Amino acid sequence: MKEVRTLYVDKGEEGVRLDRWFKRRWPHLNHIQIQKLARSGQIRVDGGRAKPDTRLSAGSQIRVPPLPDAPPPRDKDALDPREVAFAKSLVLYEDEEVLALNKPAGLAVQGGTKTSRHIDRLLSAWGEGLERPRLVHRLDRDTSGVLVLGKSPGAAAKLAGAFAKRRAQKTYWALVAGFPKPGEGVLDLPLAKKGVGDREMVQPADPSDPRAEPAETEFVTISRAGDRVAWMALRPHTGRTHQLRAHMLAMGHPILGDPKYGTEASTELSQGLKLQLHARRLVLAHPSRGQLILEAPISPELREGFRRFGFEEHEAEPEPFRKTRR
Repeated sequence: MKEVRTLYVDKGEEGVRLDRWFKRRWPHLNHIQIQKLARSGQIRVDGGRAKPDTRLSAGSQIRVPPLPDAPPPRDKDALDPREVAFAKSLVLYEDEEVLALNKPAGLAVQGGTKTSRHIDRLLSAWGEGLERPRLVHRLDRDTSGVLVLGKSPGAAAKLAGAFAKRRAQKTYWALVAGFPKPGEGVLDLPLAKKGVGDREMVQPADPSDPRAEPAETEFVTISRAGDRVAWMALRPHTGRTHQLRAHMLAMGHPILGDPKYGTEASTELSQGLKLQLHARRLVLAHPSRGQLILEAPISPELREGFRRFGFEEHEAEPEPFRKTRR
């Protein structure tokens, strides 16, 4: 871009930092480039100089100086038509502010050293810069189900805030070993991370342990296959890493198909099943209107568990926690 332009801050960008406002429009710019442009007065907000961390107001005028052109996209990073079609096939719900996907089991939410195929990369199917949806929460790689994203900075901030303030009502379905007694209640058990990298796990911890984080899970039994397997609805009131998996193991009823938080008995019951944990339902406020109620059909992995132990989806109420809600 070789000319000076004046752009206006959208109402959905209220409170966004100036440097992030630039990065969302011109992702190829780095932090140092934006700092230099601001420090030299080439970037101005409402006619005055502004620092990169200035919070913007809706309707503000941004003076945008000539910017370096973006480098040509690398072919290896571009999505091919099949990947775009796959990404779009995951959509559960979409409007101008919210995108909800049914994340498959085995697909990571974000990339890493050994992970090149992940949800974050697939979001390029919706575009780049301001068009690119933004992650507001996470699911484990092997957990399937509802994943919600914001389609504007303002929407993403409000959705993320709902999770941070525990105003997002999450319901997971899980098949666990044994028959939990009591069949419903709340487990309040702090957890702490132990180990490193791929071997990192969370384990119950004494509240006085400086590494311990509060963790609370509400649970109710939906159905059971004798004393061998129970179909549980789980609701995390906190969002700790591997919380549901670690809590069910601590209760003595590990989730089937879990290679990390399993026991000899649960491994024998699993007999090749993948992790039997599915983010079934998510209820939270829409960024600008009403309430979102999002449900994900069960995954092929959980369907196989249902088939093996004789469970039927219609056995579950949409809101199984009415009795246990405090």
